[in-house]
Amino acid sequence: MRFAIKTMPEHTTWQAMLDVWRAADDIDLFESAWNWDHFYPLTGDHTGPNFEGWTMVAAMAQATRRIRVGCQVTGMIYRHPAVLANMAATVDHIAEGRLELGLGAAWNQEETTAYGIPLPPLKERFDRFDEGLDVIVGLLTQETFTYDGRYVQLTEARCEPKPVQRPTPPITIGGSGPTRTLRAVARHAQAWNAITRSPAEWQGHHEVLVERCAEIGRDPAEILSSVNARAPKDGSAKDWAAQVADTAHSYAEVGVGLLVVNLPNPYDPADLEPLADALRPLAG
Repeated sequence: MRFAIKTMPEHTTWQAMLDVWRAADDIDLFESAWNWDHFYPLTGDHTGPNFEGWTMVAAMAQATRRIRVGCQVTGMIYRHPAVLANMAATVDHIAEGRLELGLGAAWNQEETTAYGIPLPPLKERFDRFDEGLDVIVGLLTQETFTYDGRYVQLTEARCEPKPVQRPTPPITIGGSGPTRTLRAVARHAQAWNAITRSPAEWQGHHEVLVERCAEIGRDPAEILSSVNARAPKDGSAKDWAAQVADTAHSYAEVGVGLLVVNLPNPYDPADLEPLADALRPLAG
């Protein structure tokens, strides 16, 4: 199993986030670090502070040297997909080829209502998501790209420079919807971040993904599967790390390839060494 960290940029400070990402950068066990793409906090006081995800990822890319960086996951409806493709290419250059491109259809009614961003019904949202994926991949891989979709139209559009990683930075698609999400994973993703409550539930989602891959002739082994783990930090960092390791073991047994650890807030770089010690026996 492989390991990553995630820090939600809510109810925190830039310095706290920076300290944790830099500490993770110094521990080889952690291959990537993630934040999220929300504008309001999701826990506690929703009027509290929450940093914007992509500008933070760009800054973290400059502030680190080894660890891969990404946003888990970008809400497609928040930005025009051509703009997002240019953002991804730019951040991949800043990161010197360390960007993980997390993408999802988005869901947050509170944010969209407050900002006047349309949140379409589910079917339209996924239609837009599919078009957005086509546009992002097309712009990142082709010299010029023309697209005549229902929601997006491009005419000999360019995205230069192309990203450092070719053909694209690895695409992670988040979600577990059996029809639209997992079909999109099969078509476009190098990694899949499942929303799941247990290893048994993950197995059911993965069986559907295998079916979606078979429909288009793709080997599901090409897609890295990940889940997020969280545990309350009620006592010592060592006890908390042991709880996370138990979760990691249960998912490793069913075949999950990457565990993303949601770090407890307030963020403390001192939590990372005990966590790495607890997870290292499962690495491989």
